[in-house]
Amino acid sequence: MSLAIVHSRAQNGLHAEAVTVEVHLAPGIPGLAIVGLPEAAVRESRDRVRAAIVNSGYQFPNRRITVNLAPADLPKEGGRFDLPIALGVLAASGQIPPTALDTLEVLGELSLTGEIRAIRGALPAALRCTEIGRKLLVPAANVAEAALAAAAAVYGATNLGALCTELHEGRLARAEHAPRIEATDAGADLADVRGQLQARRALEIAAAGGHSLLMAGPPGSGKSMLAQRLPGLLPPLAQDEALEVAAIASIGLAGFDPSCWGRRPYRSPHHTASAVALVGGGGNPRPGEITLAHGGVLFLDELPEFERHVLEVLREPLESGRITISRAARQVDFPARFQLVAAMNPCPCGYLGDAGPGAGRCRCTPDQVARYRGRLSGPLLDRIDLHVFVPRLAPAALTSATPPDNESSATVRQRVCAARDRQLGRAGKLNALLGPKELDRDAALDEPSRQLLLTAMNRLGLSARAFHRVLKVARTIADLAAAEPLAAAHVAEALRYRPVDQGS
Repeated sequence: MSLAIVHSRAQNGLHAEAVTVEVHLAPGIPGLAIVGLPEAAVRESRDRVRAAIVNSGYQFPNRRITVNLAPADLPKEGGRFDLPIALGVLAASGQIPPTALDTLEVLGELSLTGEIRAIRGALPAALRCTEIGRKLLVPAANVAEAALAAAAAVYGATNLGALCTELHEGRLARAEHAPRIEATDAGADLADVRGQLQARRALEIAAAGGHSLLMAGPPGSGKSMLAQRLPGLLPPLAQDEALEVAAIASIGLAGFDPSCWGRRPYRSPHHTASAVALVGGGGNPRPGEITLAHGGVLFLDELPEFERHVLEVLREPLESGRITISRAARQVDFPARFQLVAAMNPCPCGYLGDAGPGAGRCRCTPDQVARYRGRLSGPLLDRIDLHVFVPRLAPAALTSATPPDNESSATVRQRVCAARDRQLGRAGKLNALLGPKELDRDAALDEPSRQLLLTAMNRLGLSARAFHRVLKVARTIADLAAAEPLAAAHVAEALRYRPVDQGS
């Protein structure tokens, strides 16, 4: 038989698109041509495939070989098509039975020795195979990841020679599905934080309602330490959420580690990160930090040090929870429902308003302070629900021999989970996601609360967006207190978090 067909999949955002690998052998000048919009890494596979076949003890056909990757208008990239191309060549030349490939979808990169190397995106492919009832053959290194799709029929292979032997003998062994093991590392504990009662309270409110948070304060006051403890306050991921988070990580540069199953992601990009690194992109768009933080926390330290145009790209995903990346040849939609936690200094030197032992050390001029704060646009700050100042602790609090008697993350998480259950039972979503009509229903104000909020809007110059965000935070504060109607005390506390008090 001079024609063989092998089924595979290309990665297109979070979707694993079906690709048919057609291999045809014909008389003529020996060579291997690959058509069907292959990118450079796919075109290079002809050399890897040739060496892998020969070094696995099989004969590379001395004929004209044409490989078509259909559909032709779908870009193909990476080494994932090495294995299906090699199997197609062997099947077309009669060296392995073509019928053995009929019900398989194949992914894998080949080394020159015939070893089958891991690829990215095995989990999305496994999920798609499960939907259509096909078997999936992946590198052995990807088996644990692909098996997270619990109903998928996953098969693993370590090298081309052994795989061909198994196909010949019809004894391809299905990989065992190991049970999903929840990540046991609870992370950093909130009990380790000394003092900072207001910041701890803001962190609890942020966790309970899914709100974004901006912390300002001098260097060394504990802003990063607090941010690292937010994931430990959040409830575990549900099974469908964990599967989506794992699928996103699967197509990222680092891939997905099955030992992290169920763990909420925590991403902290450096302030030199580009807009593409933050939101994703490239010729074949890949997820950026905001998508890799989906379902978890995105921490931006030294917020004003980010390029302004980089920060502005956060505005849309903060509102919609998604990011659409458009290129000339394709458009990809990624989820980006993350909790933003940001930290900044109050001035360029960081010590404006510092009441600690070094009080008065700030020498920044008003113009320097204004320029520093001006790096953050009003529309971006308006989209951050909670603003809190984190002062530097007194030396006595740091050097005390008595351990701080603070609540642990587990204790606070119980209150957070109870508040979230109230929100989900009432509106089916977290308070941070409530729309205007839902706010009118769930955050109705009595007359004292209305007058308090009206006065605050006039004095603080709050926008309509800020007004709604104050109501959302107040609703979360009430849920933490297990109070159904909003009271003036809840609104008053919510107003304390707008705007940042930077000691000026």
